[in-house]
Amino acid sequence: MNTLNLIESFSEFAKFKNIDRPTMMSILEEVFRTMIRKKYDDDSNFDVIINPDNGDLEIWRNREIVDDDSEDIWDHDKIPLAEAQKIEPDFEVGEEVSEQVKLEDFGRRAVLMARQTLIQRVKDLERDNLYQKYKDMVGEIIAGEVYQVWGRETLVLDQEENELSLPKPEQIPKDRYRKGDTIRAVVHRVDVLNGAPKIILSRAAPAFLERLMEQEVPEIADGLITIKNIVREPGERAKVAVESYDDRIDPVGACVGMKGSRIHAVVRELENENIDIINYTDNLELYIQRALSPARISTMKINEQTGRVSVFLKPDQVSLAIGRGGANIKLASRLVGMEIDVFREADSYEEDITLEEFSDEIDQWIIDELKKIGLDTGRAVLAVNKADIVRRTELEEENVEDVFRIIQAEFDGEDEEETPAEGEETESQQ
Repeated sequence: MNTLNLIESFSEFAKFKNIDRPTMMSILEEVFRTMIRKKYDDDSNFDVIINPDNGDLEIWRNREIVDDDSEDIWDHDKIPLAEAQKIEPDFEVGEEVSEQVKLEDFGRRAVLMARQTLIQRVKDLERDNLYQKYKDMVGEIIAGEVYQVWGRETLVLDQEENELSLPKPEQIPKDRYRKGDTIRAVVHRVDVLNGAPKIILSRAAPAFLERLMEQEVPEIADGLITIKNIVREPGERAKVAVESYDDRIDPVGACVGMKGSRIHAVVRELENENIDIINYTDNLELYIQRALSPARISTMKINEQTGRVSVFLKPDQVSLAIGRGGANIKLASRLVGMEIDVFREADSYEEDITLEEFSDEIDQWIIDELKKIGLDTGRAVLAVNKADIVRRTELEEENVEDVFRIIQAEFDGEDEEETPAEGEETESQQ
């Protein structure tokens, strides 16, 4: 490979990778100086002149002429008079000789190694630039094009065709992508694997919802409204606590917009995720009431030492407080930073059956576990999602299934006793 091909091939590669001219020149010179040091041990008396535009490379070796009998003839920057006069007969002792070194003088193997080193240096620089760029963009929204869809992740290309990863856990469950789709996501983190940066995107992180709201609500972007906390069940439900330091601004109304215009734009991007926006307050009791919206709490007991809250609700409010799949109570607990236990008010137990009456079929320790989370009657247990009971207690899924089967059978039996089967007569009809 000659000088022209080597420089041109590198210039094209560097241009494709968006390497600026000063950086490219610096890399080229360093690679060639490495070649010089390998051959001559020292490069301090060499000049390397590079013109990447036309592929020119000149390497000049500068040495001082000394007498043939001098002790300095072995120094790297000295040349005996007799050897210098072979280059130019008129040379004399004390003058400086500049001798051009051809690239071919280093040997084909050294030149090929130089080319590989050049390419590797550019790749390393590209990786470092990519890492530095996205490290400073963590938490920001970017748009990209779907390049490949796999089972565990989706590969996305940014505007510079850098490869970014959107793992399955960071996607909204309802997301469905095809090659060529344009998607938006937040830069979640930057990992380094085997020396190469891996950019992880997310559409499930609270930061994605926060950035979307900043884009849609000017008051948030301007700092007039502050987002105090965000919790999400991606694609299902989210709760956002907002606060305004300006009494003239209604933070909830500003976030929702006229006829919901602002929040609807966010909801569409999040695959119709149900977003509850509440006013933040330092009053913990009021904050918990707002967090459990749309359920209306009758009374509550807060134990800040244990980090638990017992809320008491009317029967028709229990399912609202818990939400589908337990989503509402889970998000409310995360929003206020305390574990919330739901209890029915006592006057609802008249037509119910206490769990103690099932002690002949259900182990006492299981009953105790259910009571810990406020479920002390049969109907209270049936009103809660099974998965939520497993999450909030020490019970296994099989235990919960057995409990539901036993309680449901009891209530079904009562209903059968109260309603005569078809063809039977009641006592009054006989």
